[in-house]
Amino acid sequence: MMLIDCPNCGPRNETEFKFGGQAHVAYPADPHSLSDRQWAQYLFYRKNPKGINAERWVHATGCRKWFNALRDTVTYEFKAIYRVGEARPVQENIAEGTR
Repeated sequence: MMLIDCPNCGPRNETEFKFGGQAHVAYPADPHSLSDRQWAQYLFYRKNPKGINAERWVHATGCRKWFNALRDTVTYEFKAIYRVGEARPVQENIAEGTR
């Protein structure tokens, strides 16, 4: 099993968490002005990089709070975890795996 470091509860078993998709996706300022194609792109089109990816996670069976994580999609390793509203960690800290 993998441990995920919840920013509120500390390290917990991966089975307590749920993946929430790509992080930092802004809601459209005026969604009614979007074409069907633009709306579909907002809803369904997400990055799928090989390597470091910013993701949203929720501690579903713990504090039930959302947080962001930088995770390597190749190794599944969590490189950084940070609260919603906090700035994404800088590149130097990602390589070290610090928060």
